[in-house]
Amino acid sequence: MNEFQLKYGCNPNQKPARIFMANGSELPVTILNGKPGYINFLDALNSWQLVKELKEATGKVAATSFKHVSPAGAAVGEKLSQKEKIACFVDDIDGLDDSPIACAYARARGTDRMSSFGDWIALSDECDKTTAMIIKREVSDGIIAPSYTKEALEILCSKRNGSYNVVQIDANYVPEEKETKQVFGVTFEQGRNNFKIDKELVTKEIVTKDKNFPESAVQDLIVALITLKYTQSNSVCFAHNGQAIGVGAGQQSRIHCTRLAGSKADNWFLRQSDKVINLPFLPTLGRPDRNNVIDIYISDECEDLLVEGVWQKYFTVKPDLFTKEDKKEILSKVKGVALGSDAFFPFSDNIERAAKSGVSYIAQPGGSVRDDLVIEACDERGMVMSFTGMRLFHH
Repeated sequence: MNEFQLKYGCNPNQKPARIFMANGSELPVTILNGKPGYINFLDALNSWQLVKELKEATGKVAATSFKHVSPAGAAVGEKLSQKEKIACFVDDIDGLDDSPIACAYARARGTDRMSSFGDWIALSDECDKTTAMIIKREVSDGIIAPSYTKEALEILCSKRNGSYNVVQIDANYVPEEKETKQVFGVTFEQGRNNFKIDKELVTKEIVTKDKNFPESAVQDLIVALITLKYTQSNSVCFAHNGQAIGVGAGQQSRIHCTRLAGSKADNWFLRQSDKVINLPFLPTLGRPDRNNVIDIYISDECEDLLVEGVWQKYFTVKPDLFTKEDKKEILSKVKGVALGSDAFFPFSDNIERAAKSGVSYIAQPGGSVRDDLVIEACDERGMVMSFTGMRLFHH
C-alpha cells in the first residue's frame, strides 16, 4: 500500500486528505486497527523517530506520549519507585517491574498526565500485554510500535469499542535524505535532520568550572535533547532519572519555555510528596477526576478545592492545605535535574529559573553574545553546562 485515504486533514473542512509515498514505494506503516487521521499520523511519525533515536542513543527501550505534534513525556525503561508508581497511577499493574517497555510508557504518560490526556503513543520495541493493560484504561488516540504480542493486540483492538488506532511501523525503514512540505502553495525542501545526539555530543565541550557529568546526567541530557529534536520550537526540556519531566514547547520567548518546563518539573516532584500520595480520595472517584484534583491541589488554587461543600465531592476527609511553604520545602531538596534547550540561552534569567527546579546539568547549543554571563550564572550555582554547537529547531 503506497497511499491511505484520510477522513480529513487537520480540520474537518480540509478535504480531501491522504498520506502517500511520492516515489511510489510502499508506506512504511500498516494500520492494524482503527482509522488514524491526519494529526494522528503526524504524531505517529514524529513520535516514532523520537523513541527510535532514544533507544539507539541509550541502548534502552523507550516510549513517548505525544499531543499536537509535541511530546508530553518521554522516557527510557527504568524501573519506577513505589512513589513514582503511585504518581503515575500504575501501582496496581501486575508485572510492571518485569516489563521495561511498560515502565518506559508508565513514565512517559505519568509525568504530565494533564497534557497526555488523549495522547498518541510510540514504543521503540514490541508492545507487550503489560503495556497494553496500562494503555487500555487511559484516554488515548492510538499507538505506533514495530510489533505487538498477540495478547497486546487483542487488548488494544478492543479499546474504544474496537476503533482504537493501532499502527505498525517497519523498524528498518529509512526515509529519503531530502524532505518537502507545502505552505500556501509554496514547496519547501530541506535535508532531513539526521543529526546524532549521543554521549560525545553532550560531553565534548563543557564550559563551566565544574566539568563532572555523571553517567546518569549524560543519559538525562540525551533524553532531554532527543525529546527537543521532535518538540515544536522554541522549546526547553527538564529530565531526571531517564525521563522528560517537564517540556516547555512552542513559546516565542525562551524564558517562557523555561518557566513552563520548570513548573511541570516541579509538579512531577510535588505529585510524589506524602501529602499528594496520601490524599483520601473517595473510592468512587475516577482516574481522570483524581488527576484533575491533584493538579488543583498542588497549584496555587488549592484553597478553592478545600472550601466547605467542595472537598466532600472528592475526599473522605478534608485534606490539609498544601501551602507555598510546604511546596518550597519539598522543591528545595530536589537536585540533579538535567536541562536541555533547542537554542542558546540569550540571558542568565533562564539559569536562575532552572536552579529553582533543582537543575544541576545543562546542555545547550551556545553561541549567544551573552554566553559569558550564562556560564558565570552556572558557576555561581555549581552547575555543569556543555555547549553542543547544534540548534534543534523543529517546525
